[in-house]
Amino acid sequence: MSIADRRAALAPRRKQSPVNTANEDGAGPAGRPAALLAWYDRHRRTLPWRPPAGTPADPYAVWLSEIMLQQTTVRAVGPYFAKFLARWPSVADLGAASLDDVLRMWAGLGYYSRARNLHACAVAVATQHGGRFPDTEEGLRALPGVGPYTAAAIAAIAFGRRTMPVDGNIERVVSRLYAVEEELPKAKPRIKALAETLLADSRAGDSAQALMDLGATICTPKKPACALCPFMEGCTARLRGDAESFPRKAPKKTGELRRGAAFVVVRGDSVLVRTREAKGLLGGMTEVPNSEWLAGHSDAAARAQAPQLSGVTRWHRKAGVVTHVFTHFPLELVVYTAQAPSGTRAPAGMRWVKIATLADEALPNLMRKVLAHALD
Repeated sequence: MSIADRRAALAPRRKQSPVNTANEDGAGPAGRPAALLAWYDRHRRTLPWRPPAGTPADPYAVWLSEIMLQQTTVRAVGPYFAKFLARWPSVADLGAASLDDVLRMWAGLGYYSRARNLHACAVAVATQHGGRFPDTEEGLRALPGVGPYTAAAIAAIAFGRRTMPVDGNIERVVSRLYAVEEELPKAKPRIKALAETLLADSRAGDSAQALMDLGATICTPKKPACALCPFMEGCTARLRGDAESFPRKAPKKTGELRRGAAFVVVRGDSVLVRTREAKGLLGGMTEVPNSEWLAGHSDAAARAQAPQLSGVTRWHRKAGVVTHVFTHFPLELVVYTAQAPSGTRAPAGMRWVKIATLADEALPNLMRKVLAHALD
């Protein structure tokens, strides 16, 4: 045996890498669904609407939480979910409630069309489906206020249908994992198709919730904790070093600033309010009288729309303005206050409400700001 052969025989042998390791540890496409569920079983979030592992989900709780979570954070939704469930334990109970009661309970959560759709959907389920939610995406889509995402979420989580709802968290995870260069919203169909590859053969609801949890806790918009991610090894954006740049988004268009005036009239311990039209922005909500909200609206034009009350001749303009940002435009309101004599009748379509009971009114956040500014 030559010296070279002796050295080769005595040298420590290197371990050979197992075949297809990437798929076995979840880094490759084939292993990702299993790796995702394994991660979820260890790290799933505890949420008010999520039952313990292995316990079937309540379709009512899933639906209620999904409607509330649209464009709203988990932290904000928690107390509202608990209040609604305590007040209306079933969809039939909610369907039997008045829309005014639902709006009052919803006040402060924003995007009030959701509350109107929530009530309409509860009525439909109670009266047309015997108090039971349809168990397919198609059936759920036919309900008021239930769009493609919500239908998929309820179908997967509540009924185990093999479908993948794609929310903002899932969009972020998938767009980074596959480095989807196309901008949102055009990228949505491709992201959904890629997200569906992460569905396990069973436990579809857990697959969807796992991706949601991964985006909420690990694959966050800023400073994602890539070292803790079950997809770390195969994530294209992480390997490129530009994870925070995904998902790609088209420049956001900002609506033109609108202006107007709000009129807060106090009569003793009461304040003048009215109910907005049922349809449209803040439909069915309680407000103080106010002017039109227009771009370039002058103070004089807004002031001319003040309510006419017997005995009210002077209006005091409060210093500063109340600002609020809606989805499509920002708003500035000048606030005027006035004192009405005892016994002054409310104009047609308006009413006096005790200041102490304003918390019971369906006041949107904008009007809460106006009242706080006026009554300070």
